[in-house]
Amino acid sequence: MLLKFYKNINETGTDEAGRGCLAGPVTAAAIILPETFENSILTDSKLLSEHKRQLLEPLLKEDCICFGIAHIQPEIIDDINILNASILGMHHAIS
Repeated sequence: MLLKFYKNINETGTDEAGRGCLAGPVTAAAIILPETFENSILTDSKLLSEHKRQLLEPLLKEDCICFGIAHIQPEIIDDINILNASILGMHHAIS
């Protein structure tokens, strides 16, 4: 139904890193890519090698509509737990 009212609908992809750590921040990122964006290397970030992530970073930053990165510090993680800290990080990255 919404498609009747909106011609350009963007989806935001989010991901986090650092949930497995016992100490340190949780880092979250959000990105909106153009509908036409294609790259065969880009699959699951957890499965990408460090080298492939480094190759993709400038391509994504150059081609994206927008992106954001957020860090949630350990003190906040201790207060609200790791799951809520990850979600908070994603919200901050989107905003």
